[in-house]
Amino acid sequence: MSGPLGGRPATVAPGLPRRPLPDEAPGARAPRGAAPHDPAPETVASAVQAEPAVQAEPAVRAQSASQAEPAVPAASPGAAETPFDARWPDAGSLDAAPSDAGPLDADPSDADPSEAGSPDTGSPDAVRVRRTLAEVAPMADKVTSYFYALLFTRTPELRALFPAAMEAQRDRLLRALLTAAEHMDNPEVLTDYLQHLGRGHRKYGTDASHYPAVGEALIGALSKYATTTWDEETEAAWVRTYTQISQIMIDAAAENERHAPAWWQAEVVSHDLRTPDIAVITVRPDQPYPFLAGQYTSLETPWWPRIWRHYSFASAPRPDGLLSFHVKAVPAGWVSNALVHHARPGDVLRLGPPAGSMTVDHSTDNGLLCVGGGTGIAPIKALVEDVAERGARRPVEVFYGARTDHDLYDIDTMLRLQQSHPWLEVRAIIDGKTQLPDVVREYGPWNEYDAYLSGPVGMIRSGVDALRGVGVPYERIRHDSLEELVAAAD
Repeated sequence: MSGPLGGRPATVAPGLPRRPLPDEAPGARAPRGAAPHDPAPETVASAVQAEPAVQAEPAVRAQSASQAEPAVPAASPGAAETPFDARWPDAGSLDAAPSDAGPLDADPSDADPSEAGSPDTGSPDAVRVRRTLAEVAPMADKVTSYFYALLFTRTPELRALFPAAMEAQRDRLLRALLTAAEHMDNPEVLTDYLQHLGRGHRKYGTDASHYPAVGEALIGALSKYATTTWDEETEAAWVRTYTQISQIMIDAAAENERHAPAWWQAEVVSHDLRTPDIAVITVRPDQPYPFLAGQYTSLETPWWPRIWRHYSFASAPRPDGLLSFHVKAVPAGWVSNALVHHARPGDVLRLGPPAGSMTVDHSTDNGLLCVGGGTGIAPIKALVEDVAERGARRPVEVFYGARTDHDLYDIDTMLRLQQSHPWLEVRAIIDGKTQLPDVVREYGPWNEYDAYLSGPVGMIRSGVDALRGVGVPYERIRHDSLEELVAAAD
C-alpha cells in the first residue's frame, strides 16, 4: 500500500511516533492533548540556546525583523541555513542576494498557487494533515519553539548541525510543513521539491540516522498544540506522511552522493568593489562545479561557520570554471558584510550544490523578458550570456531597476552586451521616477515572451501581477522564491 505521497509503501521510520523521556514509564501514553514529555521552561531555553552565538564584528549591528540574518546573540528557534530545511529558486535582490535556509524550511515557488489543496480535499491522510496544520497555524511560534526544544533535549548532538543563533529559522518549519501539506496529492511537484532538500542537506552533515529524531520532535510538537484535531488516526497519517517525506530525501541524498560532493571548496580569486556596499566576487572551485545560468548556490564563509546564504551565479558557465557572485552588504548582514568588506583573494569559501529553475527553456523560440532589480541583475546577466552562447537570435528585453543612478553598478556590462548582440535591448529604470512594473507593462505586448523576474519581493509580486494582467500565463513567469526573499536581507 502506498502512502499519500506516492512511491514505495510506507514503513514507519525507526523510533516513530515518539520516544519516551526518562521520566516517562515505558509504554505510558498521554491522553489526547496532554504532553507529559514537555520540556520544562528552563530546559526549553537551555536547549535552544545550547551554543552561545558568535559576537558580531563592529560592522555587524542589530537588524530589523525583516532581515534574514540573525543579529541577536541568542539562539531562539530560527536562523540561517541549517539541516532539515530548504529553499527554492532564488537570486539577488535590490538590497541583497538571497539568503539560505536551514533544515526544515522550504518553498517550491514554481508551483501554481491554484494547485494547493484545501483542508477538506484530497486523500484521507492529506485531509488529516491539513486540518492539523490549519489548527496550529495561529500558534506557529509556539509549535516551532517547542519542536526545537524537543529535538535538542532528546538529541543534543543535532544542535551542532545548526547555526549558533537561530532567529531566522523559527518560521521555516511551519512553512515547510504547509508547503508539503498543500502539495501532498501532487507527487510530481512534491517529490522534486523533497529531492532538492535531500541533496542540499548533505552539506550540513545530515544523514539518514537523523530523520527519526526530527520526526519524533515534529509529532511531539503537533500533538501538544493540535488538541482539537489530533487523534490516533491523525498521528498515524502524520507518521506515514513523514516517513515517505524522509525516505524521498534520504534516497535523493544517497543517489547524489554517488556523483557529487556534499560541498565544494572555492578560493576567492577576485574581489571587485563596485560601490561602497556592492562587490563582485569571483571564486575558483576545487573541482568541476556543474550548474545552469539562472541558478543559485548556498555559500558559507570561514567567518561565520554553519551560516549559509544563497547567491545567484552572475554568469553562464565559463570555460575556465570560475564562478562569480554579486553581493550587497546590508545592515547587520553577517555573511554579506563579511563577503563585501572582509573577503580577499586567497580566502576559501564553501559552496553547496547548485539549485533553482529560473533557467532558459531552449526548446522554444519565445523571446525573453528579463526584469532585474538591484543585485537581481546578476542572474539576468547569466541568462543573457546563455542565450548568446547558444547562437540563437531570440529577442531579449532587459529592464534593469535600481533606487538611484549610483546603484546601476553593472550597467556598463549590460550595455556592452547590448552592443555585441542586436537581439538584446537593455533599459535602465530608476525607482521613484517611474515604477518598474508599470514600465514593463507599457512596453508590451509580451504574449510571445517567457518572463524572468529577479529582485526584491515587492518588485516580483507587482511584476507578476502586472504580467498576468496583460495576459502572460503563470507557467511562463519564472522568478525567485518569494518566501526566500522575505528572509533574504543578509
